[in-house]
Amino acid sequence: ADTPFGSGHRGIDIAVAPGSPVRAPAAGIVTFAGPVGGRLFLTIDHGASLESTYSWLDAVIARRGDTIERGQVIGRSGTGHPGAVVTHLHFGVRLLDAYVDPLDYLASIEVWRFIRLAPLHPS
Repeated sequence: ADTPFGSGHRGIDIAVAPGSPVRAPAAGIVTFAGPVGGRLFLTIDHGASLESTYSWLDAVIARRGDTIERGQVIGRSGTGHPGAVVTHLHFGVRLLDAYVDPLDYLASIEVWRFIRLAPLHPS
């Protein structure tokens, strides 16, 4: 099925300062922590066919096989994907091997506080 969280962009970008602590939204087991194409990524299996992924990290603190608690620091954010105008953490969620809207799995927040408008073409 074609979704906005499919091929090309599998999640959301959350504007954060580089080096910000990245915390697990729920308990689980780290199934991957390391480089992909020279950038750091981390994936947590939360059980019940639910996984969360954190991309473009500056540092990975948790290691593959670690049991993670909700709120535990698992890494530090980097600058975001190549060409990004705003530094960010990429956050993705998979349910039953399909990417879904990550906002459905985060606590209620005032999203407008985190929105950063950026030019389409940097000057």
